[in-house]
Amino acid sequence: MISVIEKTFEQEVLNSELPVVVDFWATWCGPCMKLSPIIEEVSAELDGKVKIVKVNVDENMGLAIKYLVERIPTLLYFVKGELVHTTHGFLEKGDLLKEIAKIL
Repeated sequence: MISVIEKTFEQEVLNSELPVVVDFWATWCGPCMKLSPIIEEVSAELDGKVKIVKVNVDENMGLAIKYLVERIPTLLYFVKGELVHTTHGFLEKGDLLKEIAKIL
């Protein structure tokens, strides 16, 4: 699982050959903490098909503002550097896989 900061966002997300799911989260966010192990499990299962990265909103407020992240967890889905889909709130594993399938 890659943690992305403002300095690495372009390379890791916008220039990625793979579709990318960006998890905007914070340590104080209960639903984020509940989603985290699911994100890690899905990331391992889909390795080589999709890249999943994490952005801590407290440390990267500029990215949260740029992408209009008003609540967390928020997942942004990018294909070839373009934002194509967004989900908010906790997702069960099956629901997350369905959302990711939309961009594959």
